Amino acid sequence: MSAYNDFAAVYDRLMEDMPYDQWLDFAKQIWGRYGQPEHVVDLGCGTGTIALGLARDGYQVTGIDLSAAMLQVADAKQQMTLPTSGSVRWLQQNMSSWQTDQPADSVISFCDCFNYIVDEDELLAALQATYSGLRQGGSFIFDVHPISRFEQYAEQAPFVYDEDGIAYLWTSQYDEEEHIIEHQLAIFVAEEDGRYRRIDELHVQRAYHPMWLQGALREIGFTEVNIFADFQLKPYDEQAERLFFVAIK
Repeated sequence: MSAYNDFAAVYDRLMEDMPYDQWLDFAKQIWGRYGQPEHVVDLGCGTGTIALGLARDGYQVTGIDLSAAMLQVADAKQQMTLPTSGSVRWLQQNMSSWQTDQPADSVISFCDCFNYIVDEDELLAALQATYSGLRQGGSFIFDVHPISRFEQYAEQAPFVYDEDGIAYLWTSQYDEEEHIIEHQLAIFVAEEDGRYRRIDELHVQRAYHPMWLQGALREIGFTEVNIFADFQLKPYDEQAERLFFVAIK
């Protein structure tokens, strides 16, 4: 995956229809069951939409992302946001080795961030870093796309979008044996002079079997690991498009 340098500027426009409210609501449902946090770490926070939403609701948030460009956009959005009862700060770190100066009460990672870790050892390192960064009794909530979702992407591609001065052509290549998918995006953004600027993005993701992920979380030390589906507190099935893992330290 690129560092999002050019993509960061148009990321929010392309993602404005994403279910941010549903992610926030799901996290709050889990916290209602396992305990309300004060300090929340948002891994792979991107341009900070979820982190800022939590700060607005009174949480103390640390947003972590590898991309400096994405964090610059997040910081700019924070400066334009009205004062909130919570707080948010940004850290540029890798998910596989992140750390903060105080333990988190809860760690969240939404919008399939963990699918972007295609190396199994690096994924295990990210899970271990999260376990280490949580206080005892803290919750770890993240979502991933299942294997079936990547198969659907491969079958349905290409995807085309053209609206309000921005367009893209999105193609996908899927490796059925490794469950790795490559998304190639050619994005065209209208400039003030009427010409279009092209941004090329390559996003590589890997789907992991849910039972393997659940076992890895338990082996690291999480005492309770549940898997839900599609923003609901219901067991997942083969029709699920997004899996939600909830692990308690």
